[in-house]
Amino acid sequence: MQNFVNIERIDPKKRNVVERIKDFNEIYEVYQTNEAAGQSERCIQCGDPYCHNKCPLHNFIPQWLKAVADKDLELAFNLSNEPSPFPEIMGRICPHDRLCEGDCTLNDGYGAVTIGPVETFINEKGFKEGLKPRFAEKKVGKKVAIVGSGPAGLSAATFLLRAGIDVEIFEKADRPGGLLTYGIPGFKLDKNVLFRRVKWMEEAGLKIHYGVEVGKDKPFDELVRDFDAVFIGVGASKEKRAGIPNENAKGCMSAMTLLTNVQKKLFGDAYDKSVDVRDKRVVVIGGGDTAMDCVRTSLREGARSVTCLYRRDARNMPGSRKEYNNAKEEGVEFVFNAAPKQVLVNDEGEAVGVEMLKTALGEPDESGRQRLKVIEGSEFRVDADVVIFALGFDPVPYGFLSANGIETNEWGGIEIDENFETSCKGVYAGGDCRRGADLVVTAVYDGREAAKAMIRRLIG
Repeated sequence: MQNFVNIERIDPKKRNVVERIKDFNEIYEVYQTNEAAGQSERCIQCGDPYCHNKCPLHNFIPQWLKAVADKDLELAFNLSNEPSPFPEIMGRICPHDRLCEGDCTLNDGYGAVTIGPVETFINEKGFKEGLKPRFAEKKVGKKVAIVGSGPAGLSAATFLLRAGIDVEIFEKADRPGGLLTYGIPGFKLDKNVLFRRVKWMEEAGLKIHYGVEVGKDKPFDELVRDFDAVFIGVGASKEKRAGIPNENAKGCMSAMTLLTNVQKKLFGDAYDKSVDVRDKRVVVIGGGDTAMDCVRTSLREGARSVTCLYRRDARNMPGSRKEYNNAKEEGVEFVFNAAPKQVLVNDEGEAVGVEMLKTALGEPDESGRQRLKVIEGSEFRVDADVVIFALGFDPVPYGFLSANGIETNEWGGIEIDENFETSCKGVYAGGDCRRGADLVVTAVYDGREAAKAMIRRLIG
């Protein structure tokens, strides 16, 4: 360990950019054993590890890095899987530069340890060697219903199954995963990686009811009546718009409309064929990871050009730096310090461009972030055939919540107590439906902690 002086940070190899934009396959290769061991040896084994503290799951990062360096794969695998429901997924999609790697001590002059890629290596290598996630073999006679099979729901299910509690998930789509399936493109997360994990959960007793929308196809009060506890993990899928003229014109769409329909097409499922960007000039408004997913998806779908418009500068983009760099490599054009004023349309009501206003960053506000100032009279035009809004999400105000006395806050988030229990006794919630749009890893944390609270209540 502590070999950071002799070994430099080396990220996993990426597929050639000319080749990778032709398909939706993952762009990063998984480390070989010696590569993972060498990168792990760079860890200085801090007494108070910032990486562990910054990780929402508080993963045992220094411990499994040492195990990889020692080439003790089984120990690394067990340490990796203990606090995380699916580390092979989190190693791929977490914004490590903002979390664990962002707080690595070696950032000061040497480059952070490649924590995410090593996490992916541990599990993929472990699976090849025959290691599998562990679940309880003996059931305890309790059962929990979960609404939604996204990150929070699958996380809660994992920890409940580990405790021997039976779990049934009610999912309105025809495949599991929620955002992991329909919101994160395959070039970041191969869907077979997700479905493999779900299959192991089903072998452990998980039941998933597909095509069942709770509150519509299945009354919520029946879940409360028939199960020992209920967990709500429905995410936040109400997409925000800019509130500008013509934003609903033909050719304008939300981020999830694009991402979901492209993924359905890749599955061979029925999809909305009007969602088509081939040979078109695409403009994406937003600067987070969802915006990066949209611009990179549009390129792979054959767009003539792709431009990302963001109201602040590159340094202030809320998404992962890695995803921004990948988008630039793949040919996306970025226009910073620009806010949309209106969508421009032709006589047929079709989008033909976006009128923008230049912006400037001023003094910091109460949160420490620089205030945004729109420069009046600075209008300029960006031509577009398709305008995609990637401006975040709010919780959906599902009718079954109020009908069952489940309190929400002023923006629709489900209110919970310190045990993740809602105002309806025996009903728990977590993830974006209580936080608003946030990271996958925070939804996973909520699912885990809610499961722990249900376990304490049901079996002590």
